[in-house]
Amino acid sequence: METIWMANGNCADKAPALFFPSDGVGVEIAKKVCVDCPVKVQCLEYALDQRIDHGVWGGTSERERRRILRARAGRRQTDVRSAAALSR
Repeated sequence: METIWMANGNCADKAPALFFPSDGVGVEIAKKVCVDCPVKVQCLEYALDQRIDHGVWGGTSERERRRILRARAGRRQTDVRSAAALSR
């Protein structure tokens, strides 16, 4: 996956350690950097596609990304069931 967009992120000039905090306060601080980031969506999608399970990406915590992935999986299952019902 292409990652050129990373150079345009609000985080490009920040220490990587900022985005891999050890506590909730650190997560909130990192997320503030992402609030108005021009590549926030690309960053989040990259983390979801790559199943990155550490750090703050696209303004989301590890827990938030797990929730997004579960919700998307649930929607895909519903879509498959709906398509199967329509084909009967």
